Amino acid sequence: MSDVLAAGQQGIPLTILESSDFPRWLGQQADGVKAWLEACAYSGKGVQLLPAADGSLQGALFVCDSLDDMFACGELANQLPAADYIIDNICDTDQLISIAFAWGAGAYRFERYVKPGKPQARLLLADSGALAYARQLVTATRHVRDLVNTPAADMMPQHLAAALETLAKEFGAQFSQVVGDELLSENYPMIHAVGRASAHAPRLLDLRWGDEKHPLVTLVGKGVCFDSGGLDLKPADAMRTMKKDMGGAAHVVGLAYLIMAQKLPVRLRVLIPAVENAVSADSFRPGDVLNTRKGSTVEIDNTDAEGRLVLCDALTEAVSEKPELVIDFATLTGACRVALGTELPGFFTNQMQLASDLMQVGQRITDPVWNLPLHKAYSDSLKSEIADLVNSVPGPFGGAITAALYLEHFVDNTPWVHFDVMAWNRRKLPGRPLGGEAMGMRAVFAYLQNRYAAL
Repeated sequence: MSDVLAAGQQGIPLTILESSDFPRWLGQQADGVKAWLEACAYSGKGVQLLPAADGSLQGALFVCDSLDDMFACGELANQLPAADYIIDNICDTDQLISIAFAWGAGAYRFERYVKPGKPQARLLLADSGALAYARQLVTATRHVRDLVNTPAADMMPQHLAAALETLAKEFGAQFSQVVGDELLSENYPMIHAVGRASAHAPRLLDLRWGDEKHPLVTLVGKGVCFDSGGLDLKPADAMRTMKKDMGGAAHVVGLAYLIMAQKLPVRLRVLIPAVENAVSADSFRPGDVLNTRKGSTVEIDNTDAEGRLVLCDALTEAVSEKPELVIDFATLTGACRVALGTELPGFFTNQMQLASDLMQVGQRITDPVWNLPLHKAYSDSLKSEIADLVNSVPGPFGGAITAALYLEHFVDNTPWVHFDVMAWNRRKLPGRPLGGEAMGMRAVFAYLQNRYAAL
């Protein structure tokens, strides 16, 4: 968490090395240090504490394969004894940012419902710029994780609205929302149809920030706060983690935080269709034909393909202002997880150069993303006999692609990127604890920085 990062210059010295540099460093050490490392059978990898002559902690050593991995130092806050540490051998600002981000991300705990855990090691940085930026990256990541990890009972559409409104107040942004039956009068019929069965009123959340003279960038996040599957009810094991089905909304909250905190010269708009896909007498049904904001009609093949329904109304509104770029995040398909696994988010775009740029920057900052094709031939499978489209395609093949093609129908020719993310760590990795996770958020922000920071 961000409180494990602080300004300062006085602390226990911590040496951080790549394994290729360890032999050189070891050769420069005093005989006592060499003897201690040998006695500890230290192999030149991981954490090793270094004692002073009186038995106190004189310093610490951490050796990793490569500092190019932005999560290489992701467990130090938990592995080192609780104390203040300073890095004694690295001055490069970019490396300090990476180390501090990993430190803070790895220190994350979701403690809303439990007593706080034991104190953690704290990293002190004298470089105020590196500290500020690392804290922002950690805070954005924490926003995503906290929102996703919060159980649905405390993260319904009204709670998601409160989170976005709080963010708007922090940065002086405008916030508004269209709630309940207002969605019908304001022509958001899909958002209303998906959310009307819940006791928690569906809504479209809308945040605006920035100078009107700057290029418009619009973020859209799927905010299905819990997904039962609707009348096409999910099995129990598939429903267990469906509190995370608002992970797309969480991603755009975190991304919006970074854009505003860094004061990127863009005109930002954030749209979040927030609903619960519940079961009641008012649930929409398989076989229903529903209208959309665009005017296209959609035959419902499966009520568990609801994310694309709420997104299509939000995307239609997003492109109505002719933004320079629209980016949506959604926990949309299991098919994308089958294709790429749970830790590599897939994305689709109608901008090939943008696809290449995103993949390159994601690789560089250890936030990898992978471009999947908008294979036009598969659009035929979205045809309906009685409506303009069906909302899902029967069968196990190409589900992530057909879902993306469905969304593409609603963006016209606007430059657009669609992320299909897991938003959840199924295993613990350095800097990435079990549970809610930001995937692709930092890659998108770095891309936006590269594109707009020089304006």
